[in-house]
Amino acid sequence: MIYRLWTAVAVAAFIAFGTAGATLAQDAATKKVLDQVRKDINAHKGLSAKTKAYAIKSLLPLSTNALFVKETLAQNAKKMPMAEITRIDNEWMKAESLLPIQKEKMNNVTAGELKKLAAKMPAVLEAFVMDDQGGVVGENNLTSDYWQGDEEKWTGSFNKGKGGVDAGKEKFDKSANATIQQVSLPIIDKGGKVIGAVTWGVAVSKL
Repeated sequence: MIYRLWTAVAVAAFIAFGTAGATLAQDAATKKVLDQVRKDINAHKGLSAKTKAYAIKSLLPLSTNALFVKETLAQNAKKMPMAEITRIDNEWMKAESLLPIQKEKMNNVTAGELKKLAAKMPAVLEAFVMDDQGGVVGENNLTSDYWQGDEEKWTGSFNKGKGGVDAGKEKFDKSANATIQQVSLPIIDKGGKVIGAVTWGVAVSKL
């Protein structure tokens, strides 16, 4: 009996945290937030019909990714002072070689999850998760700065804890040889609590 119970717990843990893309069970409050964000995506004038469909079908479900939620909550709990965030951000932007914190953000468990997901989603070329202050939790490629809290990608998707969507302009990336658009969505915990945000760099030409 104990063995069977332990096995069930282990399987549940693997499903929650060991499988790329695994999401939290959705309660009524979470579904309500997701429904509103879905409406916001459909109403967004900066997104094409194809990108809207992709965002709703492939990206929005990842707003409740179990690992993103777990790691974002852990970073939120640190309650980093803004002075420290600013210090890190300044060092990050001025760095001429990779800093330890930059290496950590590109190689932690959140980064690993993003890389696994991107490997399964050819249209996703870049992605990064942000906490409730706009600080990077993890990323698959190095961002130009650490703090995103003053940018629309975070303010629009975190939306003062209510959740929303932001879409940047489509831009051609020479290195990727693709037209990319950043689509930012909230990270949502149980009870519909918006705890952070995630930005997806989508190669719209691959949709």
